[in-house]
Amino acid sequence: MTATRPIAVVGTGTGVGKTVVTAGLTRLLREAGRDARAIKPAQTGYPPDDVDESQSSARRASLVGDAGFVAAACDDPAAATCPRYLEPALAPRVAAEVAGEDLAYETIRAACEREIEATPVPIVEGIGGLRVPLAGDREVIDLVADLEAAAVVVARSGLGTLNHTALSVDALEARGIDVCGIVVNEYAGETVAERTNPDELERMTGHAVETVPPLDDDVPAGESDPRHLAAGIGSALSSDFLASLPVDGI
Repeated sequence: MTATRPIAVVGTGTGVGKTVVTAGLTRLLREAGRDARAIKPAQTGYPPDDVDESQSSARRASLVGDAGFVAAACDDPAAATCPRYLEPALAPRVAAEVAGEDLAYETIRAACEREIEATPVPIVEGIGGLRVPLAGDREVIDLVADLEAAAVVVARSGLGTLNHTALSVDALEARGIDVCGIVVNEYAGETVAERTNPDELERMTGHAVETVPPLDDDVPAGESDPRHLAAGIGSALSSDFLASLPVDGI
């Protein structure tokens, strides 16, 4: 059933906003009439042991689980799936070892391939950064390559992001993975580093850079965080960026 190559939303590290960007893309494509579905290959740190009300709304909303966040953003439980959960908040391979559970790479890959085959527009959300140990001796980047996905790289906006983002792009390209573009998340332009990073990243990587502003403030009354945040992502992404995705007619 798959009508397009998978889109892999990968990050330069943990907590950069992959889930929010995945939710935004999934919702945007569904609103454009595409049957998009998000696939989280595995999630660790779930269920969470507590909820800190001082955390950002994006972080608190993510405590429903990454797939749950995307489903809530799209108002449809079928909008996202995650075949495997592990409680320790560690890299999947390490989490399985600590929890005394089996976690085989081929099982993860096969689950993703089944979901991709059944989904016209599959969006695979990464786990942490590209070199995060997934299962056995395989890492997240191995799964992205094996699924023949095209990548959207999500990065932080501030100081230090140039190195992390350029190395991530280099790693993807070394594996023959197409990079659709870079999304600099929570971009406020408050520092010289932030204001200069997008242009510098374009120069360093040769890929277009999108900026997404902080979306936690001024959530409309009566609107849930996932919906608001996903809509904000969709509004921030340009038509040129959407045209770079392996989806016809967007």
